[in-house]
Parts: sequence; structure tokens; C-alpha cells
Amino acid sequence: MTSDRTTGAASSSGGSGSARGPEQAPGPGTPTPAVRAGSASHGGYGGHGDGRLGAVGMVIGSAMSLQFGSAVAATLFPRAGALGIVALRLVFSALLLLVVCRPRLRGHTRTDWAAVTGLGIALGTMNTLFYQAIDRIPLGAAVTLELLGPLVLSVVGSRRLLSVLWAVLAFAGVYLLGSSGFGRIDFTGAAFALAAGAMWVAYIIFNSRTGARFPKADGLALAMGLAALLSAPLGVVSAGGALLDPVTLGLGAAVAVLSSGVPYTLELFALRRLPAATFALLMSLMPVAATAAGFLVLGQHLEPLELVAIALVVVASMGAVRTPPVRTPPREPSVPGTGGSGSGP
Repeated sequence: MTSDRTTGAASSSGGSGSARGPEQAPGPGTPTPAVRAGSASHGGYGGHGDGRLGAVGMVIGSAMSLQFGSAVAATLFPRAGALGIVALRLVFSALLLLVVCRPRLRGHTRTDWAAVTGLGIALGTMNTLFYQAIDRIPLGAAVTLELLGPLVLSVVGSRRLLSVLWAVLAFAGVYLLGSSGFGRIDFTGAAFALAAGAMWVAYIIFNSRTGARFPKADGLALAMGLAALLSAPLGVVSAGGALLDPVTLGLGAAVAVLSSGVPYTLELFALRRLPAATFALLMSLMPVAATAAGFLVLGQHLEPLELVAIALVVVASMGAVRTPPVRTPPREPSVPGTGGSGSGP
């Protein structure tokens, strides 16, 4: 998302992240469709005490599942390459969502399909770029750099002076990451991660439009189908017959479940008990989950200064989420015959 962001990952279009969604996954400060669905369907945030604590655990579990899915995907690159694995991941995720959601194909306007098309292109491009990044640089560093996209969007959207602090913290973290780690980190991989972050911004924008036009997760399911159609030819050309290997197919399906199915389900349950702001705050911990997954699954060790750099970006993301945007005061209605000035004729 993300990182495989199809949720908030699933971030369903109407109804997760990873796709984080990946996959998902929406960005810091931007409620995923799952957030919107949870808020709308349940009217409030009814869980307290143990219920809310359990919901926090579900969100953390969602982030861990998403990032461990990315780590497992990285172990498959020697078998079928990054393009081949991202194609498998998107195809299996699309099949999963289409079977579960069974979205209607008729009765939609051109504007509806334009939103789905934009979301599908954003999903496919974001995940392809991200997989190219983690093929070259550590998972924790890739997710940290990718997070800058939504973070910049959140800071710009806030338009508050305090947001400058979060921007400074974030870029200080990137500077530390670069000065300590980019001597041994591939610059091409870093560029792919930053480009994935830019596509994450596009994902957030189109996800919002799609979620407003389609019920539940129907829009996400259709967009994921389009993303799979776009990525499949690249995967076939890149990996060829390696994609048909039973072990690769099985693990590719597992990646789809870890990156879409599990996060989407956990987020839907969690959002019945958590406010959207709390959810977004917890999703800011995504680089921490990615660093843990990279260490445990891929054996990727980060230096202390790199860990500090990731912590700075996480704090900046949390701060940006907690900083409300400047609200324009409503204009007072004009009084007939006064020309809206409030003074007499």
C-alpha cells in the first residue's frame, strides 16, 4: 500500500488499507474508506476499555500483516522478480476482493469510472514502484521514504505554522537516513520509494473520490481488478513461466492475504471502536512495523542513527495527523436589500 497499500491499508473504497492496500493503506491524516465506512455505519465509537484496547491491537496487527506481507514478497523476488511478484500479489488480491464484494458493473457514470480508473492506475503504479524499491533497499527505509508522500500532503493541507515543525522533523529524519544509510543504500531504490510515496498521494485522492461514489468496498474491488490487468502483462514478460511454479503461486497468494485480506478484516473490526483520528495516528507507525518485518524476515539490520531517523519521520507523521487544518470561517448570509454588507442602503 502502504508498501502494499490496498488497505489502510485496505483501504477499501467504500468500505481498508491494504493495500497499506500497501496495500495498502491511505496516508497519515487521511481516513481510509474503511475509516469512513466505520464512522458512517456505526454512528459513533462505541468501544471503551478493553474493547478499544483490542481495537488498537487490531490496527497494529493490520500494520504488521501488511509489512510482513511485503517482506514475504521480497523473499520471492529471486524466483520471479519484483514485477512478477507484484503482478501475482495484485491478481490474487483482485480475485479475493471481487469474489467477496461482487461489485455491480452497470449503473455507473463516466465520472464514477474515471475515479475507479485513477484509483486502479494509482494502485498498480504505487505497488510496482514500492516492490522495485524493496528489491534494492531495506524495507524499513523504503516505507519511511514512501511515508513522505502522504506526510507532505497532510502538512500542505493543514496550512498551520505548527505543520512546518513536522516538515522539518520529517526531512531531518530523511537527512539522517541518507547520511547514515544511503552510503550503502541504492539511490535508485530510494528514488523508487519516493515515487511510490507520490503515487500514494494519488491513491489517497482517487480513493476518496471512489469511496464517495461506490458502496462498501466495490470501488476498491474494481480498481484492484484494473491494477491487476495493468500489472499482469509486465509480470508475464518479466518472469515468464516462473509465475506458474506451484510454490511461487502459493506464496503469492499468501502475500495477497497478508497484504489485503487480513489488514482489511482487522481494520473493519477496529474502526467500530476507534475514532478515525486514532486510526490514522496508529497507521503512522507503519515504518516501525516495516523495520521489524525487515529484521525478522529478511535479516535487515539498521544502524542506530537510521533507527533515530525513522523515529523522527514517525513523530512527524503523528504530529501532522494531530494538527487540524485551518478552517475557513463560514460567510455570514447577506441580508436582502443590504448588498451583503450589513449596512443600510
